[in-house]
Order: sequence, then structure tokens, then C-alpha cells
Amino acid sequence: MTETRLITPRFALLGSAGLAYFFADGLLVPSVPLYVTGPLAGGDAAVGLAVGAFSLSALLLRPWAGRLADRRGRVISMLVGATVFAVSVACYGLAQSVELLVALRLLTGVGEAFFFVGCVTAMSDLAPAARRGEAISLFSLSLYAGLAVGPPIGERVITVLGFGVVWIVSTGAAGLAVLLAWRVGETRVPSPVDPRGRLVHPAGVLPALLLLALVWGMAGFLAFVPLYAVDVGLSGAGYLLFLFAGIVIVIRSAGARLPDRLGAVRAVRLALACTSAGLLVIGLWRTAPGLVGGTVVLAIGVALGTPSIMVLALQNAPAAERGAVLGTVTMSLDVALGLGPASFGVVAVTSGRGTGFLTAALVAATGLALAGRTLTRTSQPATV
Repeated sequence: MTETRLITPRFALLGSAGLAYFFADGLLVPSVPLYVTGPLAGGDAAVGLAVGAFSLSALLLRPWAGRLADRRGRVISMLVGATVFAVSVACYGLAQSVELLVALRLLTGVGEAFFFVGCVTAMSDLAPAARRGEAISLFSLSLYAGLAVGPPIGERVITVLGFGVVWIVSTGAAGLAVLLAWRVGETRVPSPVDPRGRLVHPAGVLPALLLLALVWGMAGFLAFVPLYAVDVGLSGAGYLLFLFAGIVIVIRSAGARLPDRLGAVRAVRLALACTSAGLLVIGLWRTAPGLVGGTVVLAIGVALGTPSIMVLALQNAPAAERGAVLGTVTMSLDVALGLGPASFGVVAVTSGRGTGFLTAALVAATGLALAGRTLTRTSQPATV
């Protein structure tokens, strides 16, 4: 691949499809818990089931989504995913019990698995090999934008027009993602597909472990920083979360080329070092300045880490197996977002929230040690 241009009409269309999908997803973030505790009269346990069911099915189906993207094409994976998402959300209003809503949320998670894997794999196809880190960084902005704008709009729509309209708007946004993905067309490079049809791709295992170590601490931070901020004397964590998100957005936009310029191996090590250091500062320096400083360092690590780890995974992945590799790697997101806060909570109950941050720092440091031992040299990119 000799073309070095990244921002093309197809790239922009694909980013727009991602934005439409993640906006649809963002609308559901506040709406599902409120629907469970409101019209369905469920409690906290019911909220946990309804929210968690989405991640469970997404986790289990990501490898299958990767295999479909490799065998049948990226666009098929995106179309199937966004369509399943749209149909399931359209049926939320018919759910008159928590059990039925949980079943529909499992179906929504299936859509998430197929759309996300198909979309990020297509993005890697369209990007020149030397600019894949930049492409993934820019792709992540559509996710952040959708999940930033969707929740407040969802809450407002519920207040003014009710839950039914939220489901309609979310379904419509997912439908728009279907149309935009269809306009993008197929991005897969014709090449022989691995006949073994591996669901869990070996090239994705190490990057998956590194991503798990990176996101584990971030998930615990996002879940407990609102409580910990009060512990250290702050009135709340709103500006801290704004600071965290702002740093991530700046680095993944203005600094989108950092993973490519630093090289994947160096960038991954730097990201895990910053992540573990940020969490360590928060856990050891249990004051407001410690929390602010640790948040800054943690955000730098998270911003740099995810694109770098995905580039690392793709370096040795043949074009025909990119979907399987990314399906394997992204399983870590669901595991970390589920187990990170849960483990943090267990430690916080027994030893305090500060110790929870120290435990999360240990997980990130373990990832750093793993990267230090196994990433002895930069791998050569696969021929495309």
C-alpha cells in the first residue's frame, strides 16, 4: 500500500457511521437505568442486570464478529450489527418486565459486537500502514463524541417526551449508521482466509492482555472517582472527569500521530507506565492535588494506550485476519469494564478507596512488566 492519504471521503463516511451508532448507544446510557427503576419498578440489582447484559453478549460475540468480518466482509458485519442494534432498541418499549428487557439488552450487545469490530477493522483497512495509529485515534473520537452528547440528550428527551421517543431516536440513529456503512462499501482486501477459522487469534492475545491492564484501572477510576473526590475534600468530580476526557480528546486529535511516530512498542510501554503512575499517585497522595495530578497522568496513558495497542496487534496480522485479531483484542474492553469496577469495589470495602487505586496501579504495572518482557523489538508490519 503506497497511498499515504488518510482523510478520504470513504474514511469520513465511516467515521460518520461510527458517530451515528455511538450517539444511538449514548442515548441508552441514562435511559436504560431510568426505565428499569421507573416504568419497570426494578431495583439496583435489576439495573445491574439490564446494563451488564449488553456487555456479556458483546464479549462472547466479538470473536464471531471478527470471523464474519474476515470471511464475509467488514460492511456485512457493520450492517448486521447496526440492524440488530436498531431492531432490539425499537422493541424496548414492548418490554413490560425486567426479564424481557434483559433479553433485549443481550440482543443489543450482539449488535454492538458486530458493528464495533466491523467498523474498527474497516478503519484499519482504509488507513495506510504507517498511519493506522492516527486512524484509530480519530475513530475513537466518534465514540467519545457520541457517548458525550447522547446521555444528556437522552435525559432531556425522557423529561420532555418520554421513553418511547428515546427508543425511536436511538433506533433512527442506528438506522442512519446502517445507511452510511452501506455507502462506505466493502474495504476488505481480497486475500486467502485462514482455513482454520480461529475465533481467538494468537496475534491478538498479548495485545488483549495489555489492553486489559490498561482499561482495568480506567474503569475503576471512572466508577469511583465521584466518591473519592469527596473523600479528599472536593465538592465533586465533575471537573475532574471533564479534565480527563479533555486530555484524551486533545491527544487523540492534535496528537493522533503519536502512536505512529513513537512506534507501537514504545508507545504501549509509555502508555502503561503513565497509567500505572497516575493510579499510583492517586492511591499514595490522598489529597486533592494528588487526585488532580494523578488524573492528568492517567489520562495521558489512556489516550495513548488504546490506539497503540491496536496498532501493535495489527502489525503482524495478515489483511485477511484483521477482523479476528481485533475481535480478540476488543474482548478485553468488556472484561475490564466489568471486572475493573467490581474488583475496585471489593478492595475499597475491605481496605479503602485509596487502596483500590493502588490495586488498579498494580494491574497496570503488571501489563507494563509483560510488555517489557515480551515486546523486545518492534515487529515488522504484515504485507498488505
